[in-house]
Amino acid sequence: MIALGGALGAVARYGLAVLLPTQPGHFPLATFLTNVSGCFLIGILMVAVTEAWTAHRLVRPFLGIGILGGYTTFSTYTVEIRGLLDAGEADVALGYLAATLVAALPAVALGMALARLAFVRRERAVRP
Repeated sequence: MIALGGALGAVARYGLAVLLPTQPGHFPLATFLTNVSGCFLIGILMVAVTEAWTAHRLVRPFLGIGILGGYTTFSTYTVEIRGLLDAGEADVALGYLAATLVAALPAVALGMALARLAFVRRERAVRP
């Protein structure tokens, strides 16, 4: 199940990379958006499977480790930073490094907060 999820996540990441190709020496927008959106989604998933509903035991590894693990790519992030440095684009590399950290960590928290808000609203609507 994890391998299947990983394949699906990797295909989604590849699709985003095709839609947003990065020119050499430029900010890698596709990887940035992939990692930030993946962090946002993992925040939602964490709340969903730990606080909101009881899922089958394979759902969490399939979605979290599989799909989102295959979708996000922090290894590519580090390779791209190194490539930017090697190309003499230290300012772009530093900006990319900082922007990812500044955006990805809060994206997890935002995903968690919005998921909690949505699940509370849903719970209130279901209760008589």
